[in-house]
Amino acid sequence: MHVAHLSLQDFRSYATAEVPLDAGVTAFVGPNGQGKTNLVEAIGYVATHGSHRAATDAPLVRQGAPRAIVRAGVVRDDRKALIELEINPGKANRARLNRSPVPRPREILGVLRTVLFAPEDLSLVKGDPGERRRFLDELLTTRAPRFAGVRSDYERVLKQRNALLKSAAAHRRSPGPEVLATLDVWDTHLARTGSELLAARLELVEGLRPLVAASYAELAPHSGAADLLYKSSLGAAELSTDRAQLAEQLLGGVAEARKQELERGVSLVGPHRDELVLRLGDLPARGYASHGESWSFALALRLAAFELLRADGDDPVLILDDVFAELDAGRRARLAGMVAPAEQVLVTAAVPEDVPKELTGATYAVSGGQVVPDRDMLG
Repeated sequence: MHVAHLSLQDFRSYATAEVPLDAGVTAFVGPNGQGKTNLVEAIGYVATHGSHRAATDAPLVRQGAPRAIVRAGVVRDDRKALIELEINPGKANRARLNRSPVPRPREILGVLRTVLFAPEDLSLVKGDPGERRRFLDELLTTRAPRFAGVRSDYERVLKQRNALLKSAAAHRRSPGPEVLATLDVWDTHLARTGSELLAARLELVEGLRPLVAASYAELAPHSGAADLLYKSSLGAAELSTDRAQLAEQLLGGVAEARKQELERGVSLVGPHRDELVLRLGDLPARGYASHGESWSFALALRLAAFELLRADGDDPVLILDDVFAELDAGRRARLAGMVAPAEQVLVTAAVPEDVPKELTGATYAVSGGQVVPDRDMLG
């Protein structure tokens, strides 16, 4: 799988941009603040319908423009597809596949798959549990796009249930039978949608564990062993991946927590409260790992995601956004050697020297909103 062409209209700093691409390595090189990351961010957005730099769509639209349009020509198994996303902040986004409208943008998830490395990935190790939950859920959706619907259903249930709990807590008195009956209904919905998400996360973590361990050992051979542990809000209960059994456990968990939830006005049990614990040897990476170890762990998570997606049948497009400048010489060389065999690798760098020699290929000079082929830049 690779992106053969990227077309932008009013996306970030670009009024327009047309960038032909090919399989292999392509580097976007230029000073910071010139729009390199905007290019790879657009490709990531086509694949995931989200940005690795912005929580909402509004910053993606060029100042003064009503909307942004991103088009990507994708080649997969010699078949071509044209994906078009129209980004409308505050309104529903629109999508087309091969110039035909689709009812909902999420229906084109999976046509393009990417794995993106960026400096922001350090938050996977050092940040809050929500960062690691998001990593798992985004990878689930990349592997099986139907999980976009599962996640949306769970978030809707959680929002409704929290609103009911908040309302009950605000009245500062024992809720009546009508409120409790309504809460029972939302408990059932939470258990049903939550069990689907929880089971998929548990299966995913088991698939990732050996891949993370192997990638980390290759990146940081003189450090401790890397491992993953899924920590559920259900406490020490043993969890299977049987959906019905998990639903029963979640129902039991919310029943046990109901008094506390009614007092606090918030849902305390469910996948939204879970944590993915990253471990180095016997210690949690968060708080104990050095800067270099944290970087290696974040990269190992992304490399493991790549290997898992590759095992599904296609190499996803690998995007390395300003990553090599953050690494010492040893990690830089080892990472470059690990990603070089991928079908398509897109790299951004401030100077040519930040692109490892193992990743030579086509090069674009990016400056002042212009994206110009420069095949001699890397010598």
